Amino acid sequence: MKSLFWLITGLVVAFVSTPCIAEEPLANKDLEGLYAKSIEQVLRLPPEEIDLGTAALIVSESWSNVLPGRRYQQRLDDMAIEIRSRLKEKGIPLGAAAIPVINDYLFNELKFKAIDKADDPEDLFLHSVLDRKQGYCLSLSVVYLSIGERLGLPLYGVVVPGHFFVRFDDGRHRFNIEATSKGGYAPDEDYIKKFNVPKDNQNVYMLNLNKRQTLGCFFNNLGNVYHDMGNINQAMAALQWAVYINPSLAESRINLGTIYLKKDRVDDAISEFQHAVQINPSEAKAHANLGNAYQKRKWFGDSISELTAAIRLDPNLIEAYKMLAGTYQELDRLPEAGTVIVQAIALNPRDATLYCGLGEIYARSDKCDEAVSRYEKAIALKPDFAEAYAGLGFCYGKLKQPDKEIDAYVKALSLKPDMFTALVNLGIAYSTKGRFDAAIEKFKKAASVNPDAGDGRVYYYLGVAYSGKGDDKEAVACFLRAIETDPKMGDAHYALAVAYYKLKNYDLVLEQIMKARQLGIEIDPNLLKAVENRK
Repeated sequence: MKSLFWLITGLVVAFVSTPCIAEEPLANKDLEGLYAKSIEQVLRLPPEEIDLGTAALIVSESWSNVLPGRRYQQRLDDMAIEIRSRLKEKGIPLGAAAIPVINDYLFNELKFKAIDKADDPEDLFLHSVLDRKQGYCLSLSVVYLSIGERLGLPLYGVVVPGHFFVRFDDGRHRFNIEATSKGGYAPDEDYIKKFNVPKDNQNVYMLNLNKRQTLGCFFNNLGNVYHDMGNINQAMAALQWAVYINPSLAESRINLGTIYLKKDRVDDAISEFQHAVQINPSEAKAHANLGNAYQKRKWFGDSISELTAAIRLDPNLIEAYKMLAGTYQELDRLPEAGTVIVQAIALNPRDATLYCGLGEIYARSDKCDEAVSRYEKAIALKPDFAEAYAGLGFCYGKLKQPDKEIDAYVKALSLKPDMFTALVNLGIAYSTKGRFDAAIEKFKKAASVNPDAGDGRVYYYLGVAYSGKGDDKEAVACFLRAIETDPKMGDAHYALAVAYYKLKNYDLVLEQIMKARQLGIEIDPNLLKAVENRK
């Protein structure tokens, strides 16, 4: 596992835990994990030797390197001691009867509560959950389990697709504890039905997880946190650990596959998505992501099959409709692409990207009036939609309305100054209007934004603008750059011949004319005559 060693810096904590000083030591006093200093060290331990609270605080310290982790460990100890004291006062043994006391202390007295959306990274980490007394299913369960291990209670984490809860199981009594509902009880059947748990028993769903497996679920969420922050490498490291620990957890496979796609590791992504589909065939997102990966491999038949399956499993999965429309567009099956987008709009008529996508389909179908209508609808829903303005510009160009075309591209670039296609198309529009200096500025910007773009046509357009301005030396340099990028660009060879003629370099004119003709470019006979007359 050297290749998967934790990439997140600063995982070594600055404290060494010591058993709580109390009349009676807590139940976790002899665990090796209580003295762990890094996540790597934790994961080398047997599951029964891991101290979950300590491990979670190590990750907290990596998130906030000024965090005094030992103070939070002491807080967990103090909470466990308080609960134990109350149990003794009430004469309640450490067993199933202790759970109502824990629930009352955590949720009624300390006011720990569940949040509606898990969109704040602070709601994952143990230190901030303890500070703010709020979290979601996994993070609240980690608090519950950390206290349970200090009390010596037989508590286990349990995972289902999209959710995590706690279970008490001492071999005689077995019941679930829902941390997002103040420790309330729900039977297994409710979780199986609500979260669509796959029936195959070759996965981790609904099982009592050991502490290592619980950490694997934690790493899955940690990977999502780093992904949302844009830190792809740290997200990948966390998710690789998640998959290594819990290889039969579909969510971790899906999330890691998504990271691999972003890093252009398409084959690795396909492997993860295929595993996810095998683990949970009813998971629509797994099929959708697999279809997306197949599309990138240009396996369009497989892509359509998987995306269609995703929509069948979840008719409201808008992203699957978008991906399916994209696959049809790759195949130039534009009517089918349009039908799919219209279906998606019926489900979500406020999604501006759908109207923009439909506008693109109409534009490619030479239905520019209809395309303009869809782009305008997209902009009405999302006024800062640069791509929709760029689409409008393209359509106005096709409709021979250059002033509107230029205005649309200017608006697109005011929102996204580095949009390559808008820069190039605006430069072409300026050239058409004879505004060569403005065109040259846009083409140069496009070349700086993406010097390796496409087939070198930006340099050809730049040469045309210089030629229109009367600067044939600069035009020649640009045409040569275009030909260097694509030797088969007949237009560039012909334009270079014309530029050479203007510079009176007649020996090179005929050579370029011949190359242009071989590439299928029609040659002006007057140019040939003029060259012959100069020889």
